[in-house]
Amino acid sequence: MKHEWKKEEKTTYIPKTIPTLITLPSYTYLTIKGKGAPASEGFQKAVESLFTISYGLKFAPKKGILIDGYEEYSVYPLEGFWDISEEAKIKGSWDKNDFVYTLMIRQPSFIKIDHLRDLRAKIKKEELIWEQVMLEHIEDGLCLQMLHVGSFDDEPESFAKMDAYLSEFGYERRFKAHKEIYLSDFTKTKPEALKTTLRLFIKKR
Repeated sequence: MKHEWKKEEKTTYIPKTIPTLITLPSYTYLTIKGKGAPASEGFQKAVESLFTISYGLKFAPKKGILIDGYEEYSVYPLEGFWDISEEAKIKGSWDKNDFVYTLMIRQPSFIKIDHLRDLRAKIKKEELIWEQVMLEHIEDGLCLQMLHVGSFDDEPESFAKMDAYLSEFGYERRFKAHKEIYLSDFTKTKPEALKTTLRLFIKKR
């Protein structure tokens, strides 16, 4: 049976439009680290590379790559871990060019580094930034998340609700950086219709 994250892992990826607590285990991700604005060429190449490789792994058995325990699945959504540069932190001000990010797409647990190497030998697209791609195990742990509907520029309104929740119920952020999970194709969706899961990494005060 095909594993569909939208149905079987809905609470993990598609929360309510109010702050909700969740504890997450370690998952396997394809990741690419970068710096700069989301409109930059480097960001666009990273997104393209992650999706191309993720779909390549999904269809790897059809390319002759054997994967033990393989089951059909839907490719997971793009995620971004967002921070700002150390220089911007010291300066106390920043713009989008100061963003530091890790873009990632979760992979099923049966995907291993050897499968990535085998796939690279079969995909000859020169525009893919293979040298920056890593396969990592990442544990988000205790988090607060909510669904944000609307423009990325309006996210501070949702973060304000999340920070109010933390203050009221005795939690605090472990660090300022946060994660975003992109449930919409932001290259095709109108800003007011975008759906993005916002996730803060937290602890008890």
